[in-house]
Amino acid sequence: MILTDHVDHRPFPLPDAPWLMHQAWNDFLFMHWRVDPAVVRTLVPEPLELHLHDGDCWVGIIPFHMSDVRPRGTLNVPGISAFPELNVRTYVIVDGKPGVWFLSLDAHQRLAVETARATYDLPYYQARMSWERRGTTLHYESERTDGRAPSARYAGHHTPRGEYRMARPGTLEHWLSERYCLFTVGKDGRAKQTDVHHIPWPLRDADVTIEENTMGAAHGLDLDGLRPDHVMYSPGVDVVVWSPRQV
Repeated sequence: MILTDHVDHRPFPLPDAPWLMHQAWNDFLFMHWRVDPAVVRTLVPEPLELHLHDGDCWVGIIPFHMSDVRPRGTLNVPGISAFPELNVRTYVIVDGKPGVWFLSLDAHQRLAVETARATYDLPYYQARMSWERRGTTLHYESERTDGRAPSARYAGHHTPRGEYRMARPGTLEHWLSERYCLFTVGKDGRAKQTDVHHIPWPLRDADVTIEENTMGAAHGLDLDGLRPDHVMYSPGVDVVVWSPRQV
C-alpha cells in the first residue's frame, strides 16, 4: 500500500507538493494532562489560536523512538536514521485546521536536532536518552544536555494492555491523536504549517509508572508528581512529512 493512497481519515486534503521526509514513529506513548488555558496561552504565540476540548487545554509528554528517518529518495544511515525522542506539546487550530504546537522536542541525535531546528524552526534539543524493552514493558529515560534550554528529565516505564482499537471521531482520544499538521512561528512572527501523513493510530491502553518528570517544569508547568489525566499507547505509524509553508 502506498501511504498517501489512504487519505479518507484526514480532516483536510494532502498538500499538492511532494513530501520531503520519511519517518517511523515507534512505541508512541501519549500521556496528557489538563492545563488551564490561561497558563498555556503564555506558552503559545498570539498568531495561533489555542484548541480547547470542553474548555480545557491539554499538554502531552510523549516518549517514543524513531527509525527509518531519511529524506525522500535516500536510504537509512546507521547511527543517524534511528534514535529515541521525547516531545512536550499542546494543541492549536489555524484556519480551521487542528494541529500541534511543540513546546520542546528532545532527541538523542545531534544531526537530527540541528537539522530540524534549521529546517522546521522547531525547538529541538540534544538529550542523553535510552529506551529498552523488557518483556512487554518499555523503559525510557531522557536527560536534556542542551544549554539552549532549561534542564529537563523524564524517567519511567509503561506496559501496553488490552485490545487494539482505532479512535472514534468525537472522542477525546481521537482529538488528542488524530492531527495531521504542526505549526511554528518564525522570527518574522508569521505562522508556518508543516503537514504530516500516516494511517490512523492503532491504540491500546497502558499502565504507566513515572519515576521522574520535570519536562513540564522546564516550561513553568507543574506536572511533576501528577499522574496523567489520559494515557494511550500505539505501536507506531509510518509517516511522511512535507516542507513548512507560511499560512
